[in-house]
Amino acid sequence: MSEAIFGFLSQLDIILWDYIGIIIILFVGVFLTIYSKFFQFRALFRLRTYIKDLVACAEKDKQGTHPIKLYFASVGGMVGLGNIVTVVSTVALGGPGSIIWLWVASFLGMLVKYSEVYLGIKYRVKNNENGFDGGPMYYLRVGFKNKILPIFVCILLCIYGAEVSQFLIITDTIINVFSLNNSHIDLNGIKFLYGRYIVIGLLLTFILLTSVKGVKRFANVCSAMIPPFMIGYIILGIWIIFDHSADLPDVFSLIFSSFFDYKSQAGGLISGGIFLTAHYGVSRAVYSGDIGIGYDSIIQSETQTLYPEKQARMSIFALFSDSLICTISILILLVTGMWQVKGLQPSEYVVNALKLYLPNVEYFMVVLFTFAGFTTITGYLVVGQKCAKYLNKKYGQFLYILYSIFAFIVFSFYDQEQVILIMSVSGGILMVINILGVFKLRKSIEFL
Repeated sequence: MSEAIFGFLSQLDIILWDYIGIIIILFVGVFLTIYSKFFQFRALFRLRTYIKDLVACAEKDKQGTHPIKLYFASVGGMVGLGNIVTVVSTVALGGPGSIIWLWVASFLGMLVKYSEVYLGIKYRVKNNENGFDGGPMYYLRVGFKNKILPIFVCILLCIYGAEVSQFLIITDTIINVFSLNNSHIDLNGIKFLYGRYIVIGLLLTFILLTSVKGVKRFANVCSAMIPPFMIGYIILGIWIIFDHSADLPDVFSLIFSSFFDYKSQAGGLISGGIFLTAHYGVSRAVYSGDIGIGYDSIIQSETQTLYPEKQARMSIFALFSDSLICTISILILLVTGMWQVKGLQPSEYVVNALKLYLPNVEYFMVVLFTFAGFTTITGYLVVGQKCAKYLNKKYGQFLYILYSIFAFIVFSFYDQEQVILIMSVSGGILMVINILGVFKLRKSIEFL
């Protein structure tokens, strides 16, 4: 039964990303780029000006959360294990050329994210917690004049909000490094393996304590955690890449030569060639960068500023930061040759690559994975709770927390690739709906 379900999800994932998702994100991304006169280019070169403008504007209104803290909350939701672990399957399964599709999707996705955040703020409403509620469920009901579609999106975001894939990766890493797989007690001759349950319990406790306090608590945590993580990982990655500087010409030659002709041994509706590289490049860019998913729209709708365009600009820089870290992770695998190793779990590729440079790397990776995954898991759980409240103001949050606990525990015993597949399918459906909503409301968006 389980094999049949995951077999169906695998085929659905291929249909979503090979046929529907890629076409939609590329078409709408190109349209918005031309429509806005390449606004993402202009925005990337005006970061300092935009930050000053945003901070000055935010000081005039105390309701909501400080916009710069929301930037780090946005990055915290994107920059996590998706950049270090999930994205490596882009190359391991789709070949080196898929990194080009990741770049293309990220570049075009910058304006999709800008539009999501802009619309989320434009159609947001005040809540009883001195903040705001916004996001796809609010602008979709304006665009489609339909109450069912926003509810469906909220349900999908509730599923997506329990970030089971990153929770599983952290759990597996801690258990493997500290050899907790065989930790047990004897109960009348029956071995009870308690190691995994202890790790799950501790992780859940810290995540729930942070997430139940909402966006403001999460933004404060990210403001403290994200800057040192980003700086440290970027420095480490650049050091490894430049240590292989002599190999870089061959690596980039491999990337561009395999862009069109990479042959895969993986099966599916389309096997090998540009379709496979596009499938993994675009889908992993969307997953890692939250392009069209709705997370950023919900989080940044809490901003103090009253001007949607000023907060929406920061989403462009957030996605650029995310893409930079994804690129570093992939280049580490390519320059070390680790991408060619078969039979590894996604979380083991980067670990094995870093073993070549760092002593006792297993303990370092526990800290790195926990650090990176914590902000993403917590951020999506915050979004899931807000969606649950939209569905039912009185009991939504409580019921969602119970569901999340159940999901985290159950999927902690699944294979990493299976759990990533679930996230990919739900994210693909969300992406299609949200991007169509953005396109329908395109005349309501100003690129300033």
